[in-house]
Amino acid sequence: MRLYVSEGNPQCLKVLAAFELSGAQCEVEAVSHEECIVPFLGHSKLPALLLDNGNFLFSSNVICRYLLTSGGDETSTAVGQWLEWETLDLQPVALHALRLAVLQDKKSEALESLRPSLSYIERSLQKTGKTFLTSDELSAADVVLWGTLYPLLSEPMLLTAVDFKALTAWFQRVGSFPACKKASDGTFKGHGLQSLKSYLQRQPTNSTQATRATTDDPTVDDGDERLLTDEEIQAAVQAWSKGLTACPKRRQIVHPILPQQDERNILITSALPYVNNVPHLGNIIGCVLSADVFARFCRLRNWNTLFVCGTDEYGTATETKAMEEGLTPQEICDKYNAIHTQIYHWFGISFDYFGRTTTAKQTEISQDIFWRLLKRGFLLEDTVEQLHCQRCAKFLADRFVEGVCPFCSYPEARGDQCDKCGKLINAVELKNPQCKVCRDTPAVRTSKHLFLDLPKLEGRLEEWLETTLEKGNWTPNARFITRSWIRDGLKPRCITRDLKWGTPVPLEEFAEKVFYVWFDAPIGYLSITANYTDQWEKWWKNPDKVQLYNFMAKDNVPFHSVVFPCSLLGAEDNYTLVNHLIATEYLNYEDGKFSKSRGVGVFGDMAKDTGIPADIWRFYLLFIRPEGQDSAFCWSDLLLKNNSELLNNLGNFVNRAAMFVSKFFEGRVPTMELNQEDQRLLALTTWELRQYLQLLEKVRIRDALKCILNISRHGNQYIQVNEPWKRLKGSDADRSRAATVTGVAVNMACLLSVMLQPYMPTVSATIQEQLQAPPLCNMLTEEFVCILPAGHKIGTISPLFQKLEVEQVEALRQRFGGQKPDKAVEKQEATTTTTTTIDDVQELAKAVAQQGDKVRQLKALGTEKAVVNSEVARLLELKKALQVAQGKTPVQKEKKK
Repeated sequence: MRLYVSEGNPQCLKVLAAFELSGAQCEVEAVSHEECIVPFLGHSKLPALLLDNGNFLFSSNVICRYLLTSGGDETSTAVGQWLEWETLDLQPVALHALRLAVLQDKKSEALESLRPSLSYIERSLQKTGKTFLTSDELSAADVVLWGTLYPLLSEPMLLTAVDFKALTAWFQRVGSFPACKKASDGTFKGHGLQSLKSYLQRQPTNSTQATRATTDDPTVDDGDERLLTDEEIQAAVQAWSKGLTACPKRRQIVHPILPQQDERNILITSALPYVNNVPHLGNIIGCVLSADVFARFCRLRNWNTLFVCGTDEYGTATETKAMEEGLTPQEICDKYNAIHTQIYHWFGISFDYFGRTTTAKQTEISQDIFWRLLKRGFLLEDTVEQLHCQRCAKFLADRFVEGVCPFCSYPEARGDQCDKCGKLINAVELKNPQCKVCRDTPAVRTSKHLFLDLPKLEGRLEEWLETTLEKGNWTPNARFITRSWIRDGLKPRCITRDLKWGTPVPLEEFAEKVFYVWFDAPIGYLSITANYTDQWEKWWKNPDKVQLYNFMAKDNVPFHSVVFPCSLLGAEDNYTLVNHLIATEYLNYEDGKFSKSRGVGVFGDMAKDTGIPADIWRFYLLFIRPEGQDSAFCWSDLLLKNNSELLNNLGNFVNRAAMFVSKFFEGRVPTMELNQEDQRLLALTTWELRQYLQLLEKVRIRDALKCILNISRHGNQYIQVNEPWKRLKGSDADRSRAATVTGVAVNMACLLSVMLQPYMPTVSATIQEQLQAPPLCNMLTEEFVCILPAGHKIGTISPLFQKLEVEQVEALRQRFGGQKPDKAVEKQEATTTTTTTIDDVQELAKAVAQQGDKVRQLKALGTEKAVVNSEVARLLELKKALQVAQGKTPVQKEKKK
């Protein structure tokens, strides 16, 4: 092997450190920055590793991983996640910081731009308590992150200014390895940051979309603006001059919305949220909010669009919640459907219809599909082994069983799936199974069920997928999950359950059973549409004229890409199948998981009480939308994005542009005489607008949002350079120039109000009200036109956003950070009575048994900690009273050390 590196290249630092640590047999050759080593790239790309088989590796992280793996370092999943985060998040920010520090001598600003990333590493180190990032052993993750941060943090002054204790200790610990010391000496040759100047000056700084797509922090300066051709500039000027008269007329929405001939008909569904609990921020961004952004975008594009959703109300989860709250399943559905409706209304989700699955239409359509599958031979009948609880006197549905996973030995696996290894489980395969209600050990008995014959439908499914995946817009995770299911081979899947709450199976011998929720729930899209309009089949049995978009989190993918399509294909009734399956990864909360019972995280009904407007929540959730990998909600990052991107960037630009019109031109848009700078800005804004349109059409929601912020950044720079407030005091030419700058800027602000509409509808409406924008402007074409012509009268101007204070955010972090279990127990124990009125030993023994059953049932149902603690305290008091009644001395449990 031969490793090519260049002096003063920060990417080479981590590779050299990995090489020294690995002990690999490899020749190292130093070359210049410009030398093209990898022949098929056509440009310089260093470092590069030439393998013995003649192939090249030219990603620094891949090289590090290869060298350390060949040296015996096993790469875990956690290491892989750190490497991906470093590539996508840390590298662009670090490069920006280096440019500030080396090329502009702005070291403090460089450190500040890096602070959010450093804060993330600090929290992770504190949380794990490990010596290094993933374990107590040095890994590729440590080497790579250390190498990226070393150029800045190696300076003692900057390292001291960071003030992150865990990060500082980790950084110094990694740097103390002889291999790391040798690598830094070889890269910097004792010249410090200045040795990087030559390398940084040669790095491209144009604001291409590819650069922004890999940068999650829009505060990163993309450097020089995009090079525009004369043709692009002239086309932009010509489009601007046409004004709104060139825009098509916006369609009037008339309900019921039905597909139209010769139009683009878009049908949008969001995975039906379970009715049994309150959705948290991760649920909201994964499904309904993402779908809402796309639906609003489609309407702005003048496409004929229907957006439907509703609560998924049948199944085990509803029965469980009903038992927990002492209500009937229907009462639970009514209660939580109302809660969901209120939450989505507050968040501004623009459903055309929000329904539910506990309807007559759901039964009618589900049973019709069932009969069609049965008549065509796509259902099997089989006797299966099931767990039966003697105490509860019933067969146990999957989620009423818990035990040890047969694959990974996780002790709390469910009867249908293991949350740790992710594998599907047959409940009878669990080791040491327990009934979640009474904690008895269930017995295995046989029960007759119906199965969807997926192997018989596999050929049809693959034929359909081949076309759909080629033409449709499926996210990479949706494609991967679907292919992995098919690759492993499809097996018949049970579609019935021994439950009471569900759609009845219309066969006499299965009268005591209902349809399994994952056969039944996706049919809810059809039944909800049928409750919206009796002409629902024009949407759902019209595949040639309708484009169907499904939005969901990744755990729902196989049911929407395999099970549900197979049901519809087997029904042979010309159903509309999904064309575009959009799946997100998971959103975590402050690097942990949301938990209602532990009080961790913000849930939908709590967001309103924070005092933070719904549009701010929408903006931040969409900004961190987990499109390619898991992401995390972070309070400090919310504060940063609100105060920098919304207040100082977007809000500042819109407010300044409108205030200049109001203050200096008597509230009327002034006459504009465009020069070359103005024309170039029109072309640049048009280019960003087109990027925005292309990205949203591909449902790359997070990346499209950054186009909006880029336009406002260009606008701020435009105002700052031209200083219209100064020119107004000068000559006639200066005053004319101030008028032009003000007129162009306020038109950019108006364009931003339209582009913002899918993301922040209330803010969008506020801007348009202040600017008195004509309704015709609410259309998105590929041209930036003059929306507000000279003489247009604007309204009263006021700030759009409020600053979030550190104290305010810190209080919210504490409020949603979870309860302290020990204090909760102490409080319950302090308020629990210490006496009992029951004297009879037998009655006491019976009361102890009943209370024990109650505690176990509450725990199994995931009841809130405080409630469980109260009942546990009552159980302990009863046990103590029983011991006294039996003439024994109550035994005090020794506290664990």
